[in-house]
Amino acid sequence: MVAAIGSAVGLGNIWRFPYIAFENGGGAFLLPYLVALLTAGIPLLLIDYAIGHRYRGSPPLAFRRLGRWFEPVGWWNVMANIIICIYYAVIIGWSASYAYYSLNAAWGADPQAFFFKDFLNMAGPEALGLDFVGKVVGPLIGVWLFTCIIMALGVQKGVAGASSFFMPLLLIMFIIMVGISLTLPGAAKGLDALFTPNWSKLSDPKVWVAAYGQIFFSLSICFGIMVTYSSYLKKKPTWAVPAWLSALPTAALNCSPASAYSPRWALWHKPMDKPSVKLLPAASVWLSSPSRPSSTKLRWVR
Repeated sequence: MVAAIGSAVGLGNIWRFPYIAFENGGGAFLLPYLVALLTAGIPLLLIDYAIGHRYRGSPPLAFRRLGRWFEPVGWWNVMANIIICIYYAVIIGWSASYAYYSLNAAWGADPQAFFFKDFLNMAGPEALGLDFVGKVVGPLIGVWLFTCIIMALGVQKGVAGASSFFMPLLLIMFIIMVGISLTLPGAAKGLDALFTPNWSKLSDPKVWVAAYGQIFFSLSICFGIMVTYSSYLKKKPTWAVPAWLSALPTAALNCSPASAYSPRWALWHKPMDKPSVKLLPAASVWLSSPSRPSSTKLRWVR
């Protein structure tokens, strides 16, 4: 169960949910999100658990045992996870590098130039190249080595064991982030901007599409992950209980990163002449830096 929650809680919760909610009605977005959770998220998660628990195998094997024509669905899950692992490893490598750079605010006064020129060796955000980038390759190799060690230990000792350590650590980091963010200037405006409901948005079909799309990111359903994890459950105990226990905490955690990040939107984008709130896109986390004196840099979460 811990491994299932660990696979579900990720970029979809930390980065994606806050700005999706912000753009689609604020607090009103919780209504279509709850409907999507009950009508699509939970049912599809239960199906994943049922297939894995009944046929006890990897996604290709489990779907093959379900029906010969369903095997391509399992291989599609494998391909999707390969793509996800590729860009997740890069983001984790970037995060590790920036955790080190944050010790002395190495990006200086121009974080955008530092990110593209010094860190990625790119001329700009639209530049492409095949140059060797040592600052990226080193952390990336470390991430892949760590991942390979975890995978070599298996699902129970490796993935579940790592999740048992990193999930509580993630929760502690969330609590600290929320606490710090709520003490910063502009926190109330950020919370108001995110959670104040705009009920008129509910008549827009795009809001409901965004809610149902967010469910797939929130619960990691239809990726074959839960099929694999549920295949390790014991045969006699019901599989429905772990499914519910992994779904509900994961959905509830969406509110934690939203509370932590929304005050920073108000703070980073509040003009000096008049108060206003503007959305900070998720990708801008690498490029944003407060224009405060260096003596207050420890108050900021980058």
